[in-house]
Amino acid sequence: MRFLLRLNGLKLFAVDSESLPCCSSSRKLGFRCIVTSCRAVLLPRFGGPEVLQLRDNVNVPDLKPNEVLVRARAVSINPLDCRMRSGYGRSLFESLLPLILGRDVSGEVAAIGNSVRSLSIGQEVFGALHPTAVRGTYSDYAILAEDELALKPASITHVEASVIPFAALTAWRALKSTARITKGQRVLVVGGGGAVGFSAIQLSVAAGCHVSTTCGAESIDRLLAAGAEQAVDYTSEDLELTIKRHFDAVLDTIGSRDTERISINLLKRGGHYMTLQGEAASLSDMYGLAVGIPTATAILLKKQIQYRYSHGIEYWWTYMRADAEGLDEIRRLSEVGKLKIPVEKTFPIMQVKEAHEAKDKRRIPGKVVLELD
Repeated sequence: MRFLLRLNGLKLFAVDSESLPCCSSSRKLGFRCIVTSCRAVLLPRFGGPEVLQLRDNVNVPDLKPNEVLVRARAVSINPLDCRMRSGYGRSLFESLLPLILGRDVSGEVAAIGNSVRSLSIGQEVFGALHPTAVRGTYSDYAILAEDELALKPASITHVEASVIPFAALTAWRALKSTARITKGQRVLVVGGGGAVGFSAIQLSVAAGCHVSTTCGAESIDRLLAAGAEQAVDYTSEDLELTIKRHFDAVLDTIGSRDTERISINLLKRGGHYMTLQGEAASLSDMYGLAVGIPTATAILLKKQIQYRYSHGIEYWWTYMRADAEGLDEIRRLSEVGKLKIPVEKTFPIMQVKEAHEAKDKRRIPGKVVLELD
């Protein structure tokens, strides 16, 4: 039995308590049950996979008016999760430990805040949290803002949906919000074999752009099949000799000194260079927030001025952010098969340590998903 219950301004999905097997604690109102705690993977300290702890009684905080409680069915492991676990971003997160890792989620709406209008209880959704979120998605119940979620494409499973939002929104931010790519333009994706790079290729192709990419030999066929016109093996070919075109936009997912230098020289005047490897977090971890953020800002400004005068191009550090318009287009492209990210392996949430260890040791190069019961 299920019905709608209002409590403290929240619209909550109330059900017979026996239908919530993952609810380890609840506030009972007769036969009704509102989730107050659940299983979640906690990061109590920075370190290797062994520091991760699966606990049964982790608090589920009250929803804010614009927030949605999602019963998670699948969550993906992003490179950011492994880096955060190891201490990346400690200047921001150390005082907030324990954290819950995880950015992506696919599941069902269990409750909504009173200002939420675009979603309703029981709908299947997918979405991603901002990189700085403290309560992540490695949990039976995740909390996201309304604009961080969209309806899950009906044509794909929760596992397939869970690997898409964070990577695709990162690519969207660079290509659509920053470079504002349009039909007929030329786009270069450096590192097209990863999830962000692969998403960038598909988003650019869907926008009508001509796409070139660099990748390992094992990814060439997959990237050409996704619509790239040129895929260059960076391990065996000289990029400066092989890629002779000039581009309107370059998304550099590698961000090394060499890839930056080569990319800058391959851009047309007025073009945009965007790298995922900004220095704000690393400098803050090294010197603290008070020194790191101003230092990073000064470095970025210096490079922007330098490249604007020397090459006539725009230089950016790019990050994922919530974008309701972007997520909606990502949903529509995923629905019709024009944007997909292959899943290489799934683990049950109980094996989160093993999943992180496999990613750390590069035993699984592709996307890994944690499934929840």
